[in-house]
Amino acid sequence: MQVVVCKDPEEGARIVTEKILSALEDRPELVLGLATGSTPIGVYQHLIEAHKNDGVDFSAVRTFNLDEYCGLSGDHPQSYRAFMREHLFTGLNIPAENIHFPPSEGPELGEKCRQHEEEILQAGGIDIQLLGIGSNGHIGFNEPTSSLASRTRIKTLTEKTLRDNSRFYEDPSEQPQVASTLGIGTILDAKCILLQAYGEKKAEAVKASVEGPISSFWPGSALQMHADVTFILDEASAARLEMIDYFRKSRAEGLRLQEDNTI
Repeated sequence: MQVVVCKDPEEGARIVTEKILSALEDRPELVLGLATGSTPIGVYQHLIEAHKNDGVDFSAVRTFNLDEYCGLSGDHPQSYRAFMREHLFTGLNIPAENIHFPPSEGPELGEKCRQHEEEILQAGGIDIQLLGIGSNGHIGFNEPTSSLASRTRIKTLTEKTLRDNSRFYEDPSEQPQVASTLGIGTILDAKCILLQAYGEKKAEAVKASVEGPISSFWPGSALQMHADVTFILDEASAARLEMIDYFRKSRAEGLRLQEDNTI
């Protein structure tokens, strides 16, 4: 696990963008696991700029989004499909058939979720998984007490998550109570995981995930078991880390070794 403490979210977004573009240069058919919410928007803006200004080609990229609300149509303004079109897909040349979301509409969602897992395997697995983290430690919509071995499935949202997202719904009766999500086991199968977390509200979840015991009560803590995971934080979200000085030193030494071509 690496922990990078940035001066602000913009620096974090650039770090993530550089990792994606570097991987894309080596593998044009890159498979990206994508997240929604305000946290990754900076990254998406930079990717669009790279395509428009520098001619970076995304035509062979395949994407799998983390989650989607059940019961919302794809054109509903609060659906994650609408979010991704607005903030990323309309600005890139990713073919529509290469874009995937976990199933959230119609009958037999359980079977469709199993099929979704097969689609990820057929794509060769997720190369880079982008994550945010909820204030209660959820990753995707894997709420506290989710199985650390879970796969794509339908998940009931906690009251904490519903409260955090209630500002997007003028009529509370319209807010979905369940969502489809990649499982924690599915997320851990990704070859590389990049988690961004910014702001004081995320500090407790960050501390529990980075320094706490591995526990289903803090789903983000499962990332400690991954061989290539990076937490990209700002000062506020990293404020409760006991090892923050070590993480800063480790990053500085890593940059020095890179400059010296040691690693």
